[in-house]
Parts: sequence; C-alpha cells; structure tokens
Amino acid sequence: MTTMTQESAAPADSPPASRAATRRRPRRSPVTWYRGGGLWNLLFLLPMIFVFFFFSWSPIVQSVIMSFQKTNMIVSEWVGLDNYVAILSDPDLGRAVVNTVYFALLALLFGFPLPLFMAVLMSEVKRGKGLYSALAYLPVVIPPVVAVLLWKVFYGADANGVFNTILGWFGIPPQPWIQSAVQAMPSLVLEATWAAAGGSIIIYLAALLSVPPELYDAAEVDGAGIWQKVWHVTLPQLRGILFIMLILQVIATAQVFLEPFLFTGGGPVGSTTTVLLYIYNKAFRNSLGGDYGEATAVSVLLAIVLAILSWLYFKLTNRWSTT
Repeated sequence: MTTMTQESAAPADSPPASRAATRRRPRRSPVTWYRGGGLWNLLFLLPMIFVFFFFSWSPIVQSVIMSFQKTNMIVSEWVGLDNYVAILSDPDLGRAVVNTVYFALLALLFGFPLPLFMAVLMSEVKRGKGLYSALAYLPVVIPPVVAVLLWKVFYGADANGVFNTILGWFGIPPQPWIQSAVQAMPSLVLEATWAAAGGSIIIYLAALLSVPPELYDAAEVDGAGIWQKVWHVTLPQLRGILFIMLILQVIATAQVFLEPFLFTGGGPVGSTTTVLLYIYNKAFRNSLGGDYGEATAVSVLLAIVLAILSWLYFKLTNRWSTT
C-alpha cells in the first residue's frame, strides 16, 4: 500500500512542465478533422467567405490596382506612380488636408466631450430618463440629407433666417454663417455634432450602467461632489469606451463628405473642401468623368494614414492600460 501511494503521488510532485506535457492533447490530423465534421463546416462557410471577399476585399484590391492607372472607367493606361506624384504635388490636396484636420479638431473639441457631458447629466435625472434619451437620439433617426437641408435653411444669411432671428432677440447683428469663409467650417461642425451626438449619448448611458454604484457611494461619503465623482470615478471606469469612441470619431471626421458637399460644395473660396470632397471632384468633376486613377490614389493614401493612426492609437492605449 505504501508503494502504491508513493507511485500515485509521484506525478503530483513532478514539475509543472512535465505534467503539462502529459496533459497535452494530441495534434489533430486531417483524418480526425474530416471525421469531426470539418469539411461540412468549411462547406457551410464558403458562401459567406465568397460574399465577404467579393464585396469587401475585391473592391479594395481593384482600387489599389486602379490607383496605378490613368482611367476614366472606359480607357485605362498603366502609369505607375504618376498618379501619386501628381496628387502629392497638387496644392488643392494640401488645402483639403488642412480643412479636414481643422474640421476634425473642431469636432473633437466640441463633439467629443458634449455627448459624455449630456449622458452624465441624463444619468443623474430621476424621472423622464427614457424621454430624454429618445429626444437625444432623435437627430440620428432623421435622414442625414434631410437634416443638412433643414440646417441650411436655419443658416439663412438674411435677418429672417432662423438663427439670425434668434440672435436678433439679443441685439446681435445677422451673421453670414455658411456664406463666410471664416464661419463656414464651425457651422458645419455644429450641425455634424448635433446629428451624431445622439448615438454617442446612448452608448455612454449604457456604459454608465456598468459602473458599480458602490464607487459613487464611497466617493460621496468622502465628500465628493458631482464633478469630483465624474473625474475620479466615471472617467476612469469609462476609459476603454472613451478610447474606442475617440478613434471612431477621428476616422469619421477624416472622412467627412456630406456636410461640405450639401452645405457649401466646398466653398466659399475652398474653405470647406475636405479630402473626400476633393476625391469626389477628382472623379466626377465633369459630365464625362474625371480621372478615377488619381481619385483612387488619394483614397489609398487616406486609408494608409488612417490605418497608421489607428495602429499608433491602439499601441498607445495598450501601453497606458498596462501602466
């Protein structure tokens, strides 16, 4: 009995590496994969893989190839890097990049903290929280084109415009709004923030439900006010959501097109021409079609820049989360 006890205890006293090796599962062979139904699983996945490749990766590959061609979708000629050289030496592209960065900075300055601020206020409301959530999400339900055309009426430059009428109540003279090269971009950011804030508010409200109430109770016992609780409890608990929302907003603002296209068409004096509007003008600047090769070259460069920014962003956030 003593011998058997010692033998049975020996594996438990063996090193962890040897125990892990004894418990290691045998490598699956093609035969075991087939018998386990792997072939049928692959057959079921093939239609989805084909659809994903055809509608996602195939256009991307075709766009990369087209960026090295001079084409109007009828006649194509391989030109190599000439498209990239042409667009990088175009001063209009530089102006479009500056306008896009300006739009993104304004949108981050006003559009990023505002939904969080509204969500925190709405979470403190005891009654009618559902009504306020519905009202906050209402701009998202409105079709974007309808919203832009509606705001275009609001931005009427005469004294009878909606916003100018409100300013007149306080003795402020009428403003040119989207007809001014200085005020046009902030006006576009104001409408874009109004249109997109509702979705962010709903996400933040859902994230606030995951914050343990005990943390707020402890902070309140320590004498913290609402802003101290937001700074020391809410923001640290929502750090992951805030990081994700930040990169999504950066990507969205870098691809802004609808507002400058419908509001100003890139004017006045090119002050609201963004990168995507520049791409559109390159491709459809005349009735016969523009140079799709240069347009896709700009698109490829934009995708590369956004991919690099996303990679740097996630590298930094991973480093911050581990420190």
